[in-house]
Amino acid sequence: MAITYLKRAAKTPETETDAARKVVSEMLAKIEAGGEQAVRDYALSLDKWGGEIVLDKAAIAERIRDIEQSVKDDITFAAGQVRRFAEAQRASVSDFSLEISPGLHLGQKLVPVNTAGCYVPTGRYAHIASAYMSVATAKAAGVRTVVACSAPYKGQGIHPHVLYAMTVAGADIIMCLGGVQAIAAMTFGLFTGKPADIIVGPGNKFVAEAKRMLFGKVGIDVFAGPSEVAVIADDSADALIVATDLVGQAEHGHESPAWLITSSRRIAEEVSALMPKMIGTLPPTARDAAGAAWRDYGEVVLCDTREEMVRISDEYACEHLEVHCADLDWWHRNLTNYGSLFLGEETNVAFGDKVSGPNHILPTKFAARYSAGLSVHKFLKPLTWQRMDREACKLIAPVSARISRMEGMEAHARTSDVRMAKYAPGTNVDLGQPVEA
Repeated sequence: MAITYLKRAAKTPETETDAARKVVSEMLAKIEAGGEQAVRDYALSLDKWGGEIVLDKAAIAERIRDIEQSVKDDITFAAGQVRRFAEAQRASVSDFSLEISPGLHLGQKLVPVNTAGCYVPTGRYAHIASAYMSVATAKAAGVRTVVACSAPYKGQGIHPHVLYAMTVAGADIIMCLGGVQAIAAMTFGLFTGKPADIIVGPGNKFVAEAKRMLFGKVGIDVFAGPSEVAVIADDSADALIVATDLVGQAEHGHESPAWLITSSRRIAEEVSALMPKMIGTLPPTARDAAGAAWRDYGEVVLCDTREEMVRISDEYACEHLEVHCADLDWWHRNLTNYGSLFLGEETNVAFGDKVSGPNHILPTKFAARYSAGLSVHKFLKPLTWQRMDREACKLIAPVSARISRMEGMEAHARTSDVRMAKYAPGTNVDLGQPVEA
């Protein structure tokens, strides 16, 4: 059994992190001190935007007025797919209560956060799908106020298609802001008076770093980095489709890893030969991004067995994982670490990114080992509650007192003592040896 790297990445996901961290730290400090004016200054200097930050209904209507109906229909259809999947997720979890012992009732109540901030990137590309992926999912969870942010597109306000997607998905407040300043504004409630309880959505390394630094002041979906794709392929795979799918995700950006894990030397060699040719046919923006991504972060891993392929894949814990192999059910049973799984060549990442229904906001940089992608669950707090009658209290209190005193916590124990004195006066119950030290 052997694992051979026919192509190894020259860089790692951490290569560009330090520089971004310094920039973001300085920006957040200035925004926290300067508030809304500091945000406006960054919007003007970085995005050439000096217009209104919060868009009213008239401004939204004007901006989306000329969108073709066919475009609206496509966005509405895709948003509906995401909404229906999210609603099914919400229905899969529920409140419950049980009487765990006589008179002692315990339960869970699922409560949505009050305010969610949804960031929709608009830089190299207008990420229309990210609008409904985040906003529609938050609304399906029952979030009362959804604040959506996106940068001005070429200095002209939010991209009309992104703005339409935000409105169709149900955003309550829309702000024309991008980058670190958008994340900070949503965190601190600038311009809206509604600080976000959680911020979700993909973004570049500066947005990801801002979310990481502000985590604690605000909840976040995942610790995210550049988009990742891995394809697991055996000798039954179609090399052209495999290469096309790898290139399809590498165009996300210069730092987007694309990995091939295969048991077939033929597939490894054919895909390796196809990649530069296919990248070379892309339009300039995509060609530049995909070329750098494949050069610096692309890998081709040749394995002897499918068990080795599973092990390597689970170590990479890739954001998007495609399987182009025979016996798809076996792979579904055995793979454990991924953001989202795409089984069979008929099912690719782009379909999931845009239309099919499951969310495309997913963990990167190994976070799929312990975290899942965005779902209604991210917006829900499973709050527990308990209630007991006096008979149940008389059962629980002595045990609580004894354990508290074993731990040395006398004040804890006395919360039991006072109840036993009231509810069962004169009874001889072991409440533990009082703590003296």
